[in-house]
Amino acid sequence: MSDVFTVTAFVLLLVGIYCVVVRRNMVKTVVGIEIMTSAVNLNFISRAWNGVTTDPLAVSIVLITIAIGAAVAAYALSLIIVAFKQTGSIDLRKLKRFRG
Repeated sequence: MSDVFTVTAFVLLLVGIYCVVVRRNMVKTVVGIEIMTSAVNLNFISRAWNGVTTDPLAVSIVLITIAIGAAVAAYALSLIIVAFKQTGSIDLRKLKRFRG
């Protein structure tokens, strides 16, 4: 059963990488990063599961990772709002003019 979770985590990781690399929309990029974080969490939990119970340390690490991921997503979305107010677009290519 752990192999099914590992394959699912790998597919989620590929979807997240696709969202980050191919898409130019900032919101879709943040969603791709969150999908990759979910893939890592799923893989971590599937490796910590021994068939009967899950290691409590792994569960606590995943819960902390989820909380940090939510904070990072909120911060990234606030940066997207600021970028939208400055450029009028959420396209990543529009941010090139802000380089220093």
